[in-house]
Amino acid sequence: MNLTVIGTGYVGLVSGTCFAEMGNKVTCIDIDLKKIENLNVGIIPIYEPGLEALVKRNVTNNTLSFSTDLSKNLKKCDIAFIAVGTPMGEDGSADLQYVLQVAKEIGQSMNNSLIVVDKSTVPVGTADKVTETIQKELDKRGVSINFHVVSNPEFLKEGDAINDFMKPDRVVIGSNDEGATNKMRTLYTPFFRSSMDRLITMDVRSAEMTKYVANAMLATKISFMNEVANICELVGADVNKVRIGIGSDSRIGYSFIYPGSGYGGSCFPKDVKALKKTASSYGYDAQLISSVEDVNNRQKLVVAKKVINRFGEDLSGKTFAIWGLSFKPETDDMREAPSIYIIKELTNRGAKIRAYDPKAMDEAKHFYLKDIQNVTYGNSKYEILQNVDALLLLTEWKEFRSPDFDEIHNQLKNPIIFDGRNQYSDILMAERNFEYFQIGKK
Repeated sequence: MNLTVIGTGYVGLVSGTCFAEMGNKVTCIDIDLKKIENLNVGIIPIYEPGLEALVKRNVTNNTLSFSTDLSKNLKKCDIAFIAVGTPMGEDGSADLQYVLQVAKEIGQSMNNSLIVVDKSTVPVGTADKVTETIQKELDKRGVSINFHVVSNPEFLKEGDAINDFMKPDRVVIGSNDEGATNKMRTLYTPFFRSSMDRLITMDVRSAEMTKYVANAMLATKISFMNEVANICELVGADVNKVRIGIGSDSRIGYSFIYPGSGYGGSCFPKDVKALKKTASSYGYDAQLISSVEDVNNRQKLVVAKKVINRFGEDLSGKTFAIWGLSFKPETDDMREAPSIYIIKELTNRGAKIRAYDPKAMDEAKHFYLKDIQNVTYGNSKYEILQNVDALLLLTEWKEFRSPDFDEIHNQLKNPIIFDGRNQYSDILMAERNFEYFQIGKK
């Protein structure tokens, strides 16, 4: 098929590239000319394992190209995916201005029947707004062209997005037209080698709701376990053992019940707020969802509070090393990362920070931490340890899992580790004479 993907951010670039890998002819559209020029020569704007090689291969094979010209590409297009950003508005709702602007441009440019797919994460009712916007532009032109708007939410994990797309747990297609549903089914059939049971069709509004509920459910598991961890500390229990005890129940499972410093990223914080706002707009007080958000906001400062309890309210003259800045491993994404909140809290109290992350330091230097004083960066995890007062581990990158503890012990002024991801064994840390603080255990 001939596909147009509008937006070359995380979702658009991964989706377009994976569709091209399956043999479709894909053009990704963006208004940023420099970004498009870079993409056409294989320079990609984000870090995602495997993506760069996949982009280069499909550009070379002429199955993937990049352009700023939407009108030209719609003329030869079977399906157009809207994959632009839906940032959080001031009131917590999803800002649809970019989605609707694309819809307007589609209505101004399309000249043949078209399936328009909402790939961006959008609230319930967005497909209706996109339909109205396109139809309004067609009416202005005085033309009658058949089109259908479909919801096809993405379920991609940053750091494993290629695998998620190429071997999906499920594909959700929300459509109110049988012909559009069948065409989308044809597009996705190559991704299911053995069974089509994981391709789930439903009405548009249910599909729009599914994306928000999925992320809110996962966020709920995270916040619930962090709440349990905080209680465990108070009563003298070990949340690491509690997690094993409850995870063995097949109804619960082990995924997303690891205690930590709270969730971040582009999806969970924004989607939880948007779902809460959607409920509120219909007069419903979503108390559980509100609590999920409240617990997470509090959890992001738990490690900082442990540092303050150990070293005192005034941290002037103290220096702390931080391993991990991104909100999770295998990504350079720092959106809503706990590291931001922890670093701000510590530096506001006079502390100096030395930070290292395998991929996110440029993001930190040039955007997320650029206005924070007393933050420096190192080229390796050991380089930043010399003569600092303690080490804080905030992101569970693989290279942090089995470090040289003798090296850490020798470099630190005090052999103290604050583990915001519970990566290490407290028994091992005691044997090596570390003062070790983790989440959910005294």
